[in-house]
This record gives sequence, structure tokens and C-alpha cells, in this order.
Amino acid sequence: MDQTIVPQSGVASPVKMIGGEIPLIDVGDYLAGKPGAAEKAAAALRYAFENVGFYYLAGHGIPQALIDAQYAAAARFHAQPMEEKLKVRVNEHTIGYMPIAEKAPPNAAAQGKKPSQNEAFFLRRDRAADDPDVIAGRRFHVQNQWPQDLPGFREKTLKYMDTMEALCAKLVPLYALALDLPATFFDRFFVKPHYILRQSRYPLIDAGDDKVASLVPHTDSGFMTLLPPNKVQGLSIHLPSGQWYDAPYVEGAFVVNGGDILHRWSNERFLSTPHRVRNVSGTVRYAIPFFFDPDHDTVIECLPSCQSAERPAKYPPIKFGDYALWFAAQRYQHMQKVEAPTAADIAPGARATEAWKS
Repeated sequence: MDQTIVPQSGVASPVKMIGGEIPLIDVGDYLAGKPGAAEKAAAALRYAFENVGFYYLAGHGIPQALIDAQYAAAARFHAQPMEEKLKVRVNEHTIGYMPIAEKAPPNAAAQGKKPSQNEAFFLRRDRAADDPDVIAGRRFHVQNQWPQDLPGFREKTLKYMDTMEALCAKLVPLYALALDLPATFFDRFFVKPHYILRQSRYPLIDAGDDKVASLVPHTDSGFMTLLPPNKVQGLSIHLPSGQWYDAPYVEGAFVVNGGDILHRWSNERFLSTPHRVRNVSGTVRYAIPFFFDPDHDTVIECLPSCQSAERPAKYPPIKFGDYALWFAAQRYQHMQKVEAPTAADIAPGARATEAWKS
């Protein structure tokens, strides 16, 4: 089935467009509390998600030195011998080190692709041993696995994660305003947000082999994904026109996109746009995406501003945690034996299940 989405016609972009395709949104005035800045940024965000599903974020206030330190931390982790990395091998909570898969998971196999050529180290909110969720063994809410022989790694990485969480929390009201809701509408769902930091290493791939990708075409699962500026390119975005667009490096700007839950919550008003990674840059590529989501107990049901008699809700309500577990089971080999909801339970929709052509 053709899942190409046609953006709103006749709507002029309220912001600068990178390459004529991706909006650049500067939130500096908004973060500084200037009058009218929130409404201006929200209008730009609305345009970005109704027409593209991606935007570049400027004026965010994250020091470049902190970003550089986190890229260095990722490289440092992956430079360890394999036996060291496997001491923190990824578990059924998708926490820890994930080597390149030996077998393509369902979402890659559906596209006729080989396993994605990347290795990754996953971290979530850091939790103490006496955390009630840790004691209960709640899915995706257990303790992180930290490498033991990398002095300073944990401290530097937690500083980055804390800084990113604070930024994302400040951006959430803009999403509410962009969806014609009160600025505080989402606050109760983000009292203790769920987040993931993925430190990825992409080796070079054969540019002539169309069966292999660094990361196969996919959509993200959640609410907000932020990629810090990366001089080693490789990210491509599947534009609503159906064309693949290689996202250029923009100095100081994060690349931000929404995921399937934002798409579902907004009754498909906001796009969850497919993207992929192909590292044919000539060098190893590192990436440190930060995924910021509501609490896993959040019930995702159609927002009041996104439904009407003419546009009824397209999806049944669902807990975000259930969706996250289903999503992980489709994408990761280590989750194949974990009991997870089925597609019939989730009703994920075409954006989450389509085999995106590359």
C-alpha cells in the first residue's frame, strides 16, 4: 500500500527551510521568556510536523562542549575490546550493549534487508537499587548497566542525559500549543518522563549493496527524538513527496523528529516520518540520539483538538508502555523471546508497519 503522505497544500513556511525541505526553528527567544516567542515557535513547530515530520532546532542552549564530550564518550565505549562490551550485553529491558545482529529482526526482514550495520549502547533513566520499579523488575525500568573500566564515563554521560531531559521538558509546552491545546496540557504525562540515550557506532557499508543499511528505514516509537549536530553525515529522511533527502549538517542545530506515539496521539495530524542511516562517508560514524517520551503509564488516546465529527479518532486508547514493548519486539533480536503485545492488541497503524522502500 502506498503510504506517501501529501503535506498541506498552499501553506507557506513560517520559518527558514534548510535545503528547501526541513524547517529550522530557533527557540532562543522562547527559552529566554520573551513575550510572544512561545506562540511563534509553536506555529513553526505546527508547520514542521504537519508538513515534514522533522525540523532543525537552534537556540537550544546546549553547550557544544557537552555534545562533543558525549560523542567522545560514545567512541570511548565502542573502542573497548568486545569481551568488555559483552559484560554489559543488552538485556530484555533494552539496556546495555547491542552488537550487530546476526539475523534481521522483523522490521528489517519485511523490507528484504540484512541486519542493520550498527552496534549500540542503550541507557535509560538511572535508578537506585531501592527504586520500587527496580525491585518489581518493571519492563524498561530497571538499573542501567555501566562499564566498569571507563573512569568518568558514567558521570559525563549522566550530565548529558540530565541536560537533555531539562531541554526536552521545556519544549513540551510548545508541542501542546502547536496542537491547539493549553501549554500545560501534557505536563501530567511528563512528571517523570521516560527517556533513552543510544550511543551508536556505524561502520562503513558497501554503497553498492542495496540490501544493507547502517539502520534500515523505520519510524521512531515515541514522542520526541533529538540528534545533536553531526559532521559525519548519513541520515536520510523520507519526505512526504516520496523522495529520500540526505539531511545536511547545520552548525549548532539538533535534528528533531516525532514518532509513532505523537502521530497516534494527534490522530495522524502530526507526521511520524520514516528515516534511515547509510554510512558511506568514508569514516566510522557515531550517533547519540536522545529519545524523550511520556511516562509508560500514559494512556494515549486521541487529543481533543485532533478529532471531530468529520475526523473521528482513528486508534483505540493504549498505554504507551504497551506500545513501547510491542515496538521493541519488532526491531530487536534480543527481544524476540520476550512476551509482548501483538499487533492485534496494539492496532499500530500503517506508519508503524509499512516496509519503507529505500
